[in-house]
Amino acid sequence: MAEPAAALPNDTVESRFVAMTPGSGRLFEQARSLFPSGITHDSRHLAPYPLAVGRASGPRKWDVDGNEYVDYIGGHGALLLGHADPDVTAAMMAQVPNGTHYGSSHPAEVAWGALIRELMPAAERVRFTNSGTEATLLALRLARAYTGKPRFLRFAGHFHGWHDAASVGHLSHFDSTSPIGVLPGIAQNVVVAPPNDAARVEELLATDDGIAAVIVEPTGQTFGRVPIAPEFLRTLRELTTRYGVLLMFDEVITGFRVSPGGAQVAFGVDPDLTSLAKVVAGGMPGAAITGRKDILDFLDFEVTAARGGEKIRHQGTFNANPVAAAAGVAALTKIRDTGACERASATAAEIRDGLNAVFAAEGVPWAAYGTSSAFHLFLNGRNLPIDPLDFEPAAYTPDELRSNDPGVVNALRLAMMCEGVDLAGWPGGIVSATHGPAEVTATVAAARRSIAALRSDGLLA
Repeated sequence: MAEPAAALPNDTVESRFVAMTPGSGRLFEQARSLFPSGITHDSRHLAPYPLAVGRASGPRKWDVDGNEYVDYIGGHGALLLGHADPDVTAAMMAQVPNGTHYGSSHPAEVAWGALIRELMPAAERVRFTNSGTEATLLALRLARAYTGKPRFLRFAGHFHGWHDAASVGHLSHFDSTSPIGVLPGIAQNVVVAPPNDAARVEELLATDDGIAAVIVEPTGQTFGRVPIAPEFLRTLRELTTRYGVLLMFDEVITGFRVSPGGAQVAFGVDPDLTSLAKVVAGGMPGAAITGRKDILDFLDFEVTAARGGEKIRHQGTFNANPVAAAAGVAALTKIRDTGACERASATAAEIRDGLNAVFAAEGVPWAAYGTSSAFHLFLNGRNLPIDPLDFEPAAYTPDELRSNDPGVVNALRLAMMCEGVDLAGWPGGIVSATHGPAEVTATVAAARRSIAALRSDGLLA
């Protein structure tokens, strides 16, 4: 790993970052003339500019200036097996000479679908899409067709993609008003409930017979940043069954990561529909909607013709692309057979413990928490009295857990990058099965030095 950027008199975290990443700065200047804000994904927004990466391997990546980082973005959660996994890469390279796009059915898509059903028994049928957004969009259309009802219930803050309906109640518009560019008629058919409030869910289901489905991130917002308990999922299963409403798990992040069978197998709750992406395609573009046969039958030519009903039309130029399918088969096989989920989760627990020890020793009222292979950093924007060594996120409201000061978050990310660690922006990280003791040690040491840097900049007492 490259040496940490040296601190000079009157230097700030930002000036050190700029000094060590001139290549990223130059690329950003070019990107600003091409892309809104100079970025191609909202979460890559960072002041003064985002990191530009040239290559990656395992748990590490190198920017265009040659600086090395422990990576906790992990392809936005897609890379449980780390960057450039040799088995996934070999499978893709074997497929490429045989063609990257047939426009036809092929053996790899069948093998891919069969592995998904093997790992997730609730997946009686599978339909491939290209992204998690497409998967949730199709799932909601299926739910409306199956139930004949127009609305769906979602939880404030949970992320289900960027399509129109999913935009209502994610980061704003919790009153079911319309985000900019979204038709009022769409927003009015989205029912937003507070997370973890089973009584409110029951009240809504009992009084609104127009709700087709309840959709939920099964570990809570942002892979457990605002966590929910497995007992809440079991309550949702009971309530939706009682009121004739479909239960949908958005396992775009959790699928094949919480366990080889996703959160639904880990927690013993079978949803009616599941959206998958990220890990399902081994880091390649690829996604799927899975679930009960009688629901996905609305995509079936023969079934819909036999009953004289209308079929849901679904195209997609890159659905089950052969290269993505090859990557997905290789990744899911390795996840099934090698204990990758358990290794990533064990390492994430070590990171959380190590960071909390640093926070306690430095007298910083922050905390690291999370479940499975994630860690989240509570930077305590409201200056609540907490003990990092005894922090229970369930004791805090969603607003409190999300109260991190954006300026402090940005500065912490820059400081950690100056020390060779790239955090995800909420802030926190997603851990791969290739992260190990060296990455834990580097991350904990970087946190200690970053706290000193933020204090020097006057951002911490």
